[in-house]
Amino acid sequence: MSSAYSERRVVITGVGVVSPLGHDLDTLWANVLTGKSGVSRITAFDSSLYDCQIAAQVTGFDATASFPNGKEVRRADRFTQFGVSAGHRALLDSGLDIANSDPNNIGCFIGSGIGGLQTTEEQHNVLLQRGPGRLSPFMIPMLILNMASGLFSIYYGLKGPNTATCSACATSSHAIGEAWRTIKMGDADVMFAGGTEATVVPLGIGGFCAMRAMSTRNDAPEKSSRPFDVGRDGFVMGEGAGVLVLEEYEHAKKRGAKIYAELAGYGNTADASHITAPSPDGEGAARCMKMGLRSAKLNPDDIDYINAHATSTPVGDVCEAQALKGVFGDDVGRVAVSSTKGATGHMLGAAGAVEMAICLKALQTDIAPPTINLEEIDPKATFLNHVANQPREMKIRAIINNSFGFGGHNSCLVATKFA
Repeated sequence: MSSAYSERRVVITGVGVVSPLGHDLDTLWANVLTGKSGVSRITAFDSSLYDCQIAAQVTGFDATASFPNGKEVRRADRFTQFGVSAGHRALLDSGLDIANSDPNNIGCFIGSGIGGLQTTEEQHNVLLQRGPGRLSPFMIPMLILNMASGLFSIYYGLKGPNTATCSACATSSHAIGEAWRTIKMGDADVMFAGGTEATVVPLGIGGFCAMRAMSTRNDAPEKSSRPFDVGRDGFVMGEGAGVLVLEEYEHAKKRGAKIYAELAGYGNTADASHITAPSPDGEGAARCMKMGLRSAKLNPDDIDYINAHATSTPVGDVCEAQALKGVFGDDVGRVAVSSTKGATGHMLGAAGAVEMAICLKALQTDIAPPTINLEEIDPKATFLNHVANQPREMKIRAIINNSFGFGGHNSCLVATKFA
C-alpha cells in the first residue's frame, strides 16, 4: 500500500440502528446505560415446545419510510427490512447529500450471518403443502443474504464497492473493517457498512436449541443473558441491524460533517481450530486484537475500554478473557471491559455493528456501558476489570470492539476519540 493510501484517515459520520432496545442510537444508549434488558418471552410464534422460549425481539418496527413503496417492503425478508432501514437511518444521521455526490465513490457492505431464514422456512412449507408451482417468484431474492446490501444500493443509487460479508457472528464487524480498508485503499470516499439479522423464527430457535447453545432460563427472560457470570447457561438470540457511515476524513471535513470517532484499526484472523468452539486460550482472538492495534499504530496501554464479544456461553466468555490477558498481560486489570449482549441479547450478524455504535457513544461521553446480570463473576474471569451492572464514568481515549463467529472467524475494530 502506498503512503498516499495508508495515510487516508477514516472517520464515522453516521449511525443507524434497529434493535431490541430502540430504533435510534440515543434510545439504545439510554436503555443500555439504565440496565434495561431487551429479552422477553418469544411472541413471534408459539415456542412452548422449544427448550429456549425467550429472545431479544425487535418491536414497533416499520420499514415503510426506508423503501420506495409498500410493495417493495412486502417483497423483502425481515432481515433485509432491518438492514435497509438501518442504512436509511445512518444516511439521515450523516447529513450526506447523495443527490449532489459522486455515486461511484459511495459503496455499501451490509452483511448477514444467515440471511432470509423466515422466507426459507415459509417457502419450504409452501413447497411441502402446496407444491412447487406455488412458490413465490421472489423467494430467491428474498432469502439470499446479499440482498440488504444490494437493495440499499439500488434504492439510494450507490454505485461504489458493494458486497455482503458472511462470517457468522463476526459478520458486521468484518463489513465495517473491510469498508475501512476500502476507503484506506482509495477505492471509495464513503461506505455504508454493517449487518442485519432476523432469525427469531422456529427454524432458527430450533436449530440453536438442538446445539444446546442457548439459555433456557425461560422463567426470568430479563436475567437470562449474563456474560461472564458464573450462572450463565447459553446465549439469548437477538435480532436487528446496525449500519455505520464511514468516510474519508478530508471528504467529511469538506462537507462539515459531524464526526463520532476515528476508525483507526482492524484485525481479521482465523482460529483454524473448531466449527463452533474458540481456539484454546483464545489464541486466534488475541492475534486478531494485536493485528487491530498494529494497524491502528496503538499500544495496549492506549486502550481504555473493550466491548467484549462475550455472548454468555460457558466456554466462549472465559476463552475471550484469556485472549484479553494474552494481549494486555499484567495490565489487563486496568482496561474496563463489558459485554452489552447482557442487554441486547446476541444479534448474531448484526451484533458487531450495533456494539460499535454503543462504543461510539462511550467515546463521546466518557462513559463505559455495563454488563448487566453480572452478579457473580466466573472465577476464570475475575482478573478482568468488569463494568458490572452500572455504567462507569471514566476517560476513554480508545476502544476495542471484538466479534467472533462460528467457523473460527475473528474480527476486531479499534476506534479513537476524534481529535
